[in-house]
Amino acid sequence: MQTQWYTMRSNTDKARIRTRRCCITTDPEALMADGARRIVAGVHHLAAPWVENAVMRVVQAWARLDEPTRVRVRAEAAAAGATAATRVEHELEALFALDVEAQRTTPLAVVRSLRVEATEVLRAAGIPEVERDPYDVRAFPDDFYGIVPKSITELGDEDLGGALLAWGVGKARVLRDRKNPGAGVES
Repeated sequence: MQTQWYTMRSNTDKARIRTRRCCITTDPEALMADGARRIVAGVHHLAAPWVENAVMRVVQAWARLDEPTRVRVRAEAAAAGATAATRVEHELEALFALDVEAQRTTPLAVVRSLRVEATEVLRAAGIPEVERDPYDVRAFPDDFYGIVPKSITELGDEDLGGALLAWGVGKARVLRDRKNPGAGVES
């Protein structure tokens, strides 16, 4: 996928925003590869701070830790974030290395597992589980603190949503083309 940056008017008269215009490839394998590369790069840069921030949001909301304990928990969260980022990055690389028919999970499911290390830090700090919405309890039974990222963009980069979409569209097209060769319409 080639990216060209350009400036467009925002909703105000004086401000401008930067946005990207993408020229999407018609090759589904290339679409998947580009999406995968962007997802792994995003996790590499954003996963560790996401874990630390998720822990500290709960710590601040609970507001019962003394300052020395908060400092210790922040350091533990930073270390857990580095561990989680490395683990998730490797899991994503392993997922993307598989043939599409052998992939039994999604990149978002792998990214959502960042909650594991964050949860360990919160439990070790003695912070009680939070009350969660019934849907969240069913959908994410091991997310005791309500921190699971619902969207990949919650890591802190809106472009990751497009990367995940590109990967998913590419995968769907590869699977379709394998099942029905020549059935796709190229545009």
